[in-house]
Amino acid sequence: MRFDDVAALQRHHAAWRLLRADHAPLVVRFLDDVFVQDNVRGISAGELADRLDDVLHGLNEGADPPPFPKAARAYLDAWAAPEAGWLRKYYPAGSDEPHFDATPAAEKAIAWCASLKSRSFVGTESRLNTAVELLRQMVYGAETDPDARLAELERRREEIDGEIARVQRGEVDVMDPAAQRDRYQQFAGTARELLADFREVEGNFRALDRGLREQITTWDGAKGGLLEQVVNGRASIADSDQGKSFHAFYDFLLSPARQEELTELLHRVHELPALGDADERLRTVHHEWLAAGERTQATVRTLSEQLRRYLDDRVWLENRRVMDILRSIETSALALREQPRVELTSEMDALAPTVVLPMERPLYTPPTKTAVDSTGLESGDDDFDPGALFGQVHVDPAPLTAHVRRALLQRPQIGLATLIDEHPLEHGLAELVTYFSLTDFAFDVVFDDTAEQVEWVDADGRARRATVPRVIYARRAPMPQPTGARP
Repeated sequence: MRFDDVAALQRHHAAWRLLRADHAPLVVRFLDDVFVQDNVRGISAGELADRLDDVLHGLNEGADPPPFPKAARAYLDAWAAPEAGWLRKYYPAGSDEPHFDATPAAEKAIAWCASLKSRSFVGTESRLNTAVELLRQMVYGAETDPDARLAELERRREEIDGEIARVQRGEVDVMDPAAQRDRYQQFAGTARELLADFREVEGNFRALDRGLREQITTWDGAKGGLLEQVVNGRASIADSDQGKSFHAFYDFLLSPARQEELTELLHRVHELPALGDADERLRTVHHEWLAAGERTQATVRTLSEQLRRYLDDRVWLENRRVMDILRSIETSALALREQPRVELTSEMDALAPTVVLPMERPLYTPPTKTAVDSTGLESGDDDFDPGALFGQVHVDPAPLTAHVRRALLQRPQIGLATLIDEHPLEHGLAELVTYFSLTDFAFDVVFDDTAEQVEWVDADGRARRATVPRVIYARRAPMPQPTGARP
């Protein structure tokens, strides 16, 4: 690689940014557990945040200050931001909750970290045989001379006939345990790489679709040229090298005979005594291949369906103005994509107008600060009768209402403080609160922002004082007389 290529990767590649991040151990460990080991291709934000919260709790426990003080969702949003690029945040069809998926760059960084671990056994024979077999397939697969092809087939038939003859004579060559472990190690690595390749193929399909959409967004020619561009772009996705390779591999997985063969081979391999520490997850790895391939295929179908909408003449004619507005928005978005991100805020007016006259606004009243004197406090006596804590006082509002109605017979309104002076409180604070909740058809209760003080003497003979809002009881017309009242 050239120096400029490496420098560009260091500046722009998301995998390199992940390895240089301050929280790289947390990101690599968590994304490996969720997306790589469990082969998850999409998980809701709530479930992923709960799993990350459990991890953060375990790492922060006992540490002062905690190494990861932020909330789980804050970390997820930061990892999905364009300046990070380790998670892809999207909304599935029919869902209002965002979902997350690991990006190919994050999986590459995880694979590189895993490759740094020392291995107790490193096999080379199986990889050499694989390399030779691949070269043989390329050479004879590209051969156009029929005679050369026949010669190769004759050679292979002689090898097979010779092996059959040796088996009939009882000469069976059994692969030794070291060779079995060598080939199983290569199979395990290839199987995991295939799962990672599916995520990268899906990302490349999205990149092809995004490039095509950029061309459509900036298109200012005739409609016929645009339709031709869309059709050619759709064909370029399916006919690209990755598209052809993926579809060939997916067709291979969909074959019932191939699936039965893979199931039988995996079962028999994992029963070999030499592979006592075999990964049980690889026993059903072909099912994970199929699930990952189906997800990639669904992504291609979704992208193709979105591109097909551009071919709808009726939608084009009916929504021409809407399309022009959307195209201008997309053009602006593409122009701003490379610029630094800024926080955007918006304000919304009230849904209904509120009419407030200037004279209705009260003058400013400084809040009253309550002085708390904590000096001279003494510890209470532990030996006391707790019955007072459970005593309940019921205040009947009917006599209090009668007091207000009698007072309003001689005046149009009366304040709460004046009323208490005429009728002292008998039940203390409970009776005072009951005065606030009085309702009657004979008078209205008006609360003022002005504060006033109310005094009374409790049952023990101690003076009490409370600062309450000013309450005024105003008489309604006509004023009915209470039962038993004297005019």
